[in-house]
Amino acid sequence: MAEGMVRQDSRTHRYFLGHLVFELGLAASSSFNLRDICRPALERLAEKTGDTVFLTIRSGYDAVCIDRKEGSFPIKALTLDVGTRRPLGVGAGGLALLMSLPEQAVDEIVSANALRLGAYNDLTSRSLMNMINRCKELGYAVNDVHITPGASSVGLPIRSRFSEPFLAISIGAISSRMSAERQEEIASLIGLEVAQLEKSLEHSVHP
Repeated sequence: MAEGMVRQDSRTHRYFLGHLVFELGLAASSSFNLRDICRPALERLAEKTGDTVFLTIRSGYDAVCIDRKEGSFPIKALTLDVGTRRPLGVGAGGLALLMSLPEQAVDEIVSANALRLGAYNDLTSRSLMNMINRCKELGYAVNDVHITPGASSVGLPIRSRFSEPFLAISIGAISSRMSAERQEEIASLIGLEVAQLEKSLEHSVHP
């Protein structure tokens, strides 16, 4: 009741759904709209790379996978299911969202999530900050050490009309397919799709 998920009739004491459930429904509707808009880009990337493409949305201090498209390569890196929620910075999609924020916001989020990071292959705040700094130098997010042994991923953020990173596209594959050269190639392919999506989303949704 305090969070607005339910309300109670003072006369009958029966419970009913609260206003927050309605708001969550609106948020879900927006996410599905985003999926529809971004799906063609995910399909093109999956076809070009043969690997698995993920669409991630920021939700407070977390990142939530809202869509996934598998490529044709027989060995899949299915590191995320649709609906999976993880702390920002965990995985290439979360890293792409986190690395694009101002330093103060990054420090606040990493500190707030510090106790949750250890569940992801013993990730620590310090190692996450090192990963963020490395990603900034590269110009794209890359996760090739932590989280999922034997799998690597590359990602880039999608910015709103206010230049805030609110979505990310990442591509995951088995590590043997993710040489430094191929990581750059994949980042370039994602970048082309991101540029087009930012134009489309500016006129289609209001994050």
